[in-house]
Amino acid sequence: MIPQKMKRILPAITFFSISIICLLISGCDSEEQAVKSSLERKVDSILINMSLEEKIGQTCQRGTSSRVKGELSEELKDAVRKGKIGSMINVMNKDYVEELQRIAVEESPNGIPLIFGRDVIHGFKTIFPIPLGTAASWNPDIAEEGSRVAAIEASTNGIRWTFAPMIDISRDARWGRIAESAGEDPYLTSEMARAYVRGFQGEDLANPSSIAACAKHFAAYGAAEGGRDYNTAIIYEQLLRDVYLQPFHASVEEGVATFMTSFNDLNGVPASGNSFLLKQVLRDEWKFDGFVVSDWNSVTEMIPHGFCADEKDAALKASSAGLDMEMMSTSYENYLKELIEEDKLTIAQLDKMVKNILRIKFKLGLFDNPGFDRNRDDMVLSDEHKEAAKKAAVESFVLLKNEGNILPLTNDLKKVAVVGPMADAPHDQLGTWTFDGEQETTETPLPALKNHLGQSKVLFSQGLNYSRDKSKIGFNDALRTARQSEVVLFFAGEEAILSGEAHSRSNIDLPGAQEELISEISKTGKKVILVIMAGRPITIGNIIDKVDAILMAWHPGTMGGPAIVDVLFGEQSPSGRLPVTWPKEVGQIPIYYNHTNTGRPASNESFVQMDSIPIGAWQSSLGNNSHYLDIGFTPQFPFGFGLAYTTFEYNNLKLSSPEIALGDSLIVSAEITNTGSMAGTEVVQLYVRDMVGSLTRPIRELKGFRKISLQPGESKTVEFTIHTDDLRFHNQNMEFVTEPGAFKVWIAPNAHEGLEADFHVISK
Repeated sequence: MIPQKMKRILPAITFFSISIICLLISGCDSEEQAVKSSLERKVDSILINMSLEEKIGQTCQRGTSSRVKGELSEELKDAVRKGKIGSMINVMNKDYVEELQRIAVEESPNGIPLIFGRDVIHGFKTIFPIPLGTAASWNPDIAEEGSRVAAIEASTNGIRWTFAPMIDISRDARWGRIAESAGEDPYLTSEMARAYVRGFQGEDLANPSSIAACAKHFAAYGAAEGGRDYNTAIIYEQLLRDVYLQPFHASVEEGVATFMTSFNDLNGVPASGNSFLLKQVLRDEWKFDGFVVSDWNSVTEMIPHGFCADEKDAALKASSAGLDMEMMSTSYENYLKELIEEDKLTIAQLDKMVKNILRIKFKLGLFDNPGFDRNRDDMVLSDEHKEAAKKAAVESFVLLKNEGNILPLTNDLKKVAVVGPMADAPHDQLGTWTFDGEQETTETPLPALKNHLGQSKVLFSQGLNYSRDKSKIGFNDALRTARQSEVVLFFAGEEAILSGEAHSRSNIDLPGAQEELISEISKTGKKVILVIMAGRPITIGNIIDKVDAILMAWHPGTMGGPAIVDVLFGEQSPSGRLPVTWPKEVGQIPIYYNHTNTGRPASNESFVQMDSIPIGAWQSSLGNNSHYLDIGFTPQFPFGFGLAYTTFEYNNLKLSSPEIALGDSLIVSAEITNTGSMAGTEVVQLYVRDMVGSLTRPIRELKGFRKISLQPGESKTVEFTIHTDDLRFHNQNMEFVTEPGAFKVWIAPNAHEGLEADFHVISK
């Protein structure tokens, strides 16, 4: 029997020996190959000593729900001692983390450490804007810094694995989990995915402050029918590959450690048993070598899906499809051994699953350093982290309306009315998926405004106690407060619980009596500035003409209050841009900019509005194009839209050549000028359109963006390089190709405007 201490250092000895050998012989072509080869030998050195029960144990994750607290049971400790558990979720007591890890390393048969996971989505204690808000910054550095801060803070609690980033393409604002996404565009989401992975995992995954990222939900969860969570997704393969899978591929290229399957079925096959996704795409095509975990109970949920007869069938189909670890449900624990004994699952298949898990544990350095430093708590909610969260919030805000340039406000205002349920709502300001965020440390707008202007200048009347409040009992006091002020700041939106998992909405207006209160305040004749805090776009058609300015603040996190005040008073200029198309009404959904054209595309010239139709009109195909009679065909705000406190002019679009050969590149440039009187930041966006394809192509596709800051009167030339590989798509044969032909290109402030030019791609 090898002592446990010797077992733990053997992999390190093996690694050192193999590295030396590889330097001396020609069999190892590079240092990278040598490291990979030695890693596999380390994995094999553990696997060869494992019993069947221990192997199955590595595929099992245990834990509790995010809020449950209790004592460690002897049953749980004994399961760890016997090697029957590979991972724990939601263990937040540091003493428990240490005790369970000690048992795993010192008392289990092969001393295999546990990996402790937690949903650390947009912050641990220091909460950053929801991911949809972070995407609105159009700044991947913000995503990277936020996930780095989250990793540093979470790892002080022994957490070495997070179930993020969520990179589902989301084209439906009814879906509650749009809040966790980066929006509707595959290019922008891919850039954010890469940044999140870099931030969570750091430069070295073995660094104790790094945590393994998890690309989720694989795949097409954001396309659930009707925006209803957990629902079916029906997507033809070309669209799946060109849109929904693109961010996941980007995360693999960035080195993401783990994947999570989605709850939905895809074209009739639940993701946790989908071999096309898990084997063909992820393993065979993309060469992913991390491990795949199910979502919570999603393996056994294949039974109510109607895809599996019982738990044994679920275990067989999930493991056969390539799912390595089961989260919380116990079909693997209960049936993998029986399936192997019946020759329905092979030992080789199980070994592959276990190796994928062990590989990540080695990369995390858990075999060498299974513990964590409990003396790093000073990093949690540090001034540096809060400043980073404030900067992220500022960059996430999108100015949607600014009638008469009422914003920014001036500091010489005598009285400001603060009204609305989100003005001082520290818990709800944090947003969805903030298990560890604390309302006690959240800085809200109301005290931030009082600090900025002085207590005597800020008049507060909540009007409504919470976002869903339908009682009008507070209306009169709110109206009195409004009449005493020079300007009204109305903080509206959704409570945090109204977005996120299982929180889809069929109506995405402001909930409760918020619209009614805004309408009544507008009758006072006071200027009204609407600040929205929500986890999704909100339909505002009923009130958009009753307010003078609108700032979309999403759920901005810990430092949302001071960040909002800085923007409202011009200490910072709004620079966020919409990562989603904003609908006028819910009936337009799904609505997204990169749609195909149809044979009868809508146009302003042919659109017929319902109220203009004569009574008794002869039956005809009014307008003869694709639109709604009542609200037309345009959104409230297009993808990429956002205002600033200044104006920008686009001029002098240039192409390096009117044509490029396959395999070559084209340079596109334009001059951007700040034509206003204040400094500002613009997000310059590059779009292309393939005019004729073997499959219909989108009317525009985002292919690049630059965020630039300009002083008044200053101009900058912004250049983009387009390689013909950037124009590829999957054709009818699922070949990833660029087809020669005519293209359009735009350098633009959003998906509906911009300077336009033409170019051709030719065969060599």
